[in-house]
This record gives sequence, structure tokens and C-alpha cells, in this order.
Amino acid sequence: MAAGRFSTSIKNGSDADFEYTCTQCDEYHIREEAVKYCPECEEYLCTKCTNQHGRRKAFISHKLIDTDATKQGNMVSIATKCRYHPNRDIEMYCGTHDMVYCLKCIAKEHRSCNDVSEIEDEHKFLVHQSEVQRLQDQTRNIQERLIAIDRKTQKNIVSLEKQRDNVLAKIEEIERNLIEHIRKLKHEAISTLDKDYTSEKEDLKYNINKTANTKKEIENANSQLQIFSSMEAGQQFVQMKLIQQTVNDAVKLVEEREATGSKALCFTENTDLKTSIMTATSLGRVNTVTENERQTAQRIYKVKSKKEINIKMQNDRRACYIIDVCQLQDGTIILADSDNRKIKRLDMKYNIKDHCDLGDYSCGICCTGQNEVAVKMGRSKVQFISVGSSFSKLREISVEGGLFFGMASYAGELWISSGGGINVYGTSGTLLKTIIRDINDREIFKSYTQHLAISGETVIVTDDSDGAVCLGKDGTVQRELRDKMLVNSNGVCVSSDGTVFLSGYGSNNIVMFDKNGKCLGELVAQDTGLWSPLALQYGDKRNCLIVTCYNSDKVIIFDISD
Repeated sequence: MAAGRFSTSIKNGSDADFEYTCTQCDEYHIREEAVKYCPECEEYLCTKCTNQHGRRKAFISHKLIDTDATKQGNMVSIATKCRYHPNRDIEMYCGTHDMVYCLKCIAKEHRSCNDVSEIEDEHKFLVHQSEVQRLQDQTRNIQERLIAIDRKTQKNIVSLEKQRDNVLAKIEEIERNLIEHIRKLKHEAISTLDKDYTSEKEDLKYNINKTANTKKEIENANSQLQIFSSMEAGQQFVQMKLIQQTVNDAVKLVEEREATGSKALCFTENTDLKTSIMTATSLGRVNTVTENERQTAQRIYKVKSKKEINIKMQNDRRACYIIDVCQLQDGTIILADSDNRKIKRLDMKYNIKDHCDLGDYSCGICCTGQNEVAVKMGRSKVQFISVGSSFSKLREISVEGGLFFGMASYAGELWISSGGGINVYGTSGTLLKTIIRDINDREIFKSYTQHLAISGETVIVTDDSDGAVCLGKDGTVQRELRDKMLVNSNGVCVSSDGTVFLSGYGSNNIVMFDKNGKCLGELVAQDTGLWSPLALQYGDKRNCLIVTCYNSDKVIIFDISD
């Protein structure tokens, strides 16, 4: 039953003390003194609303009472329907849950509650006016908050529309830039083609003219031979030498032409460009974040649980030496077992599903496509392998620094550790650049370069010291991740929110850094049984960290949470 709206509010800026205010006017934030009460509508009415109430056909049978009568306890008792069973009246009160219910609610949901009574038993306790005032204030407050939320939501819709337009403009800009760049490459290719065509055509025309002149000289020589017998002895000697020279020059020309053969214009496609575009799965990432997420502080991960997975196969001749790990787009984990000269694929339960014999030691692995990986081999080659329903070896390219750990695929390029630095190759094997020194000609890395990881437009390289170096696509140093807790930094991976994990081969730990380079402390300390950690991989499908260790038949899976 609706309580009276007791009020000491201010109406239109003037003081007005009302014991009861009009329910309908109050909904429009207007304070009018109530003179009547409708028990059936459970509403207090001012003079104006009372008149309107009596004129409406739906309410003409309603009996209104004076507000004074409500103060004297002469309120008409009107049954209120249950919110859960609209066809039943509220008749019971549950003190355990401090709520009123119908008999069906009590029978079904509150049978075990001790403090259950009939409404009539509770009716004798009058509601204090202070409680009415408190509830009125609370109702008004939540009403204002609902209005504020509605306004905020409407503004959010408007801002989403603008943000969608901005993202759409960015996508179209990327498309435009790609098309313009491809057109530029096309024009350059056509220009080079026309230049080569013109040059070769001119050479062939020159050869035709030269051949024509030689033919005339041979014809003249032949004419001289026809009248050779009529010449004097001295003249015959001279003509013999001249004709012989002409023939020798002609023979030389013919041999050169026969050896050269016909000219042909050929075009070799830039497979690096095609591979980069065709293997890309998106123009970028569209995601939605809430305002609270934007304002949330850097996540601090903690180890929730740890388990060890045995990845040794029956035909493995040596202890497993998992030097690197990569993750396919569907979350499948592939291990590079160097000493057993294999790569091993794990299923979703981390059991070995299948493997591929490499025939040589491996020093790195990375994903280069939806169903393709590249394996860095000890003999200074990179072997590309299809990882569809089964393994199959594809092409291979030659690289430098085969004996050093570390390789990553970034924007259709292979970033490969060479020990003293990083070599960047196209997937066809072309060396694109070498990264060893910065713009001031100082060495970038403290020691031997090791594993690599990609974070957005940044390549993170560990350097067997106290951390790692973050490089831009052009090879410039963006920042360094350093902390004395790390010794012989080796493994590196990045979580979905940009947190960087580095493993210390000598310090037997895993240290975290935020995306701005600040050290967040240890995720795994030395006393957890981690021994000589090598490679790290963040499993974004399960929010876990996959760790491999030196000469170990087990892979460690850390479930992490913030």
C-alpha cells in the first residue's frame, strides 16, 4: 500500500510545509498540497488533480477520502497484488526477508522461514512518519539518479555514433593508403618495365643495323672474290687480308648473337608483399571498453595455480629441450624441441597431438599465418611448415645466426636474432635491414640477443642480461625494460593487456613490466621450483603462462589472474 507523501519541500522557490503532497504533481517535480486520497489508485491528490480524477470514466467509481481521515486511521484497506503472482493478494509478511508476499510465495519460497506472519498482525504497528520521509527521500534520490543515468546513456549513444564514424574513417583511410601504396608500386613497376623494354628494344635495333652492315661487307667481299683472278699479285694479297678480316668480324658477330639468344622481359612477384597482405586476418582490432575499464589501474597478475605437463614422446632419444613456443590463432600450442629435432603440437588438454621431424636442431619458432609456422634451424635456415590437419614442410630460406635463439614474425617480415643484433628478412629470404647500433652509433643490446615478442607496433628483444629492448618497426629504440631481479634474461611474451613477462635464465624467475616499461615485480619467484626458464608464451584463450626450462621433459602451465 502506498505511504503518504509527507513533505517539507519548497515549491517554486517559496516555503510551503505540506503534510501530504500530490502524488501526480510530484512526478513532474511540482509540489502541491494534497487534499484527497484515492485508496484504489493509492495516490494523494491536490484540488486540481481531484477534479480531473472525478471526470475520467475509468476513475468515476473511485471513492476519495480526505487526507485528514488518513491521519485518523480511517484509511480504506485496499488489497495489493503480489509482484510475483499478479492474480493473488499480498497477505503475509516474512520477517526473515523483511518483505511482504502472497500465500503462494510463502508456501513455495519461504516455507523454512521462521518469522512469518499475516499482514493483519503487522498492521497494528503504525509506520512512523520519519520512515515515510526516509523512503520518500530515497525514492526521490533514485528517481534523480535514474534520470541522470538515462541522460548519460543518451549521451553515450551519441558518442558511440561519433566514435563509429571515426573508426569507419580510419578504416577507409587505411584502405586508401594501401590502395595508394599499391598503385605507387604498380606505377614504379610499369615505369621500370617501360624503361627496360625501351632499352632492350634499342639494343636489338642496334644489333639489326650492325648485322645489316656486316651483311653488306660480306656481300662486297664476295664480289671482290669474283674478280680476284684479274687482280695483280700485290692487290690479291691485300684483298685476301681485308676479306679475311671481314669474315672474322662476321663470324665473331654471329657467335656472339648465337650465344646471347633472344631477349625476354620477365616479372618476379614480390611475395613478401603478397604474403603480408594475404596472411593478414584484419585491418586492425575493434573493441569496446567501458569507462571504468579505461580508468582501471594496471593489472597485477598473480599465479592462481600451477601444473606440469610431460611432453616427452616414446621415440624421443634425448631429454626434451623446448627452446621456443608459439601459439596459433585458434590457441593451439606448438613446441620446438631442439635436441629431439621435432616440433610438437599440443591439443586443448596439453597432450601431444602430433609432431613433425625436422632433421636438425631448431633455435626458434613463430606463427607466420593461420596455418603456417616458421622454424629457425641450426644450419642457418628457416623452414616453413604447414600446420593444418597434418604437418607438411614447405619452402626454406637461408639466414644468418642460426645457432642463436629467437625469431618473430611482424608485418610480413621475419625478425631473427643473430647474436649481436637483429636481422630483418622478407619471407622470400631477402635481408631487409640489420639492427645493431642506435642513431648515435652505440650498441643497442647489452649482450647476446635472445627471444623476441611482438606487442602492437613494438618488437621486444631480450639480451641475456637484466631485461629487454623495445624496438619500433624502423629499428629505433623506444624504451628498455630493465631490473636487477633479472639475470640472463631470455624468454619474453606479452599478455592481451600489454603486460610484458620476462624470464631470467640465471635468476630462475619471471618478472612483469607494464606497457610503459615500469617493473611490476615478480610473477614467479626463485623458490617456486622454476629452474633455468627458457621460453615464455602467453595463452590468451585460457589466461595462462606457458614456460619451458632447460633440458626438461615438462612444460609448466601457470594459470594467472589479477
